[in-house]
Amino acid sequence: MVTGSATRQAPKQFLELHGQPILVLTVRAFLQVSSVQQIFVAVRKSEIQRVQSQLAEHGLADKVSVVEGGDTRQDSVRNAMKALPAADEDIVLVHDAVRPLIDAATIERTIESVEHHHAAIVAVPAVDTIKQVERTADGAIITSTIPRERIVLAQTPQGFRFRLLRQAMEAAELDGFVGTDEASLVERLGIEVAVVPGSPRNFKITQPGDLALAEFYLAQS
Repeated sequence: MVTGSATRQAPKQFLELHGQPILVLTVRAFLQVSSVQQIFVAVRKSEIQRVQSQLAEHGLADKVSVVEGGDTRQDSVRNAMKALPAADEDIVLVHDAVRPLIDAATIERTIESVEHHHAAIVAVPAVDTIKQVERTADGAIITSTIPRERIVLAQTPQGFRFRLLRQAMEAAELDGFVGTDEASLVERLGIEVAVVPGSPRNFKITQPGDLALAEFYLAQS
């Protein structure tokens, strides 16, 4: 599954890198992996026709299904899961549409990790010193320093056995819990989530300067 990201300006997945929409580059990265059998893209209802046209223009319409997303990432993933013709032990991957530089080897390692651990995410080690703070009226006050060796920065894809992710989604909905990612929902169930080494290249395009960096990385490929 690939989840889109919309802003008040143009949705970032519609921006282009090397003359191709970011979403198309992301989808093609997953199509390079032979064990990826189906791809579902969740986008806002108002964007469905545009995405379908975009995929058709690049010859991907018969390889990707487009489903209506929701107001939150969690809603979008839930909607996509309802459309998936998956068995309980099948592996599902959730990926941000605006991480187009994900490589096939990392995707394959994530799948292998899920086969063994049932849940896994891609992440990179923290480089900067991590400070825990308390927010006050006068600003943030440091309360502790967290050892960097105990911290990773989560990326995507995040992978799970279909049954496990469905169970985690249902539990979160019942409790009214909204997580920042799928792993946080699974963690609530007391399930261990493995970490697959990621790459700084696999960053999320969120700011204008990110496009220039992505263009640089693509030029080096």
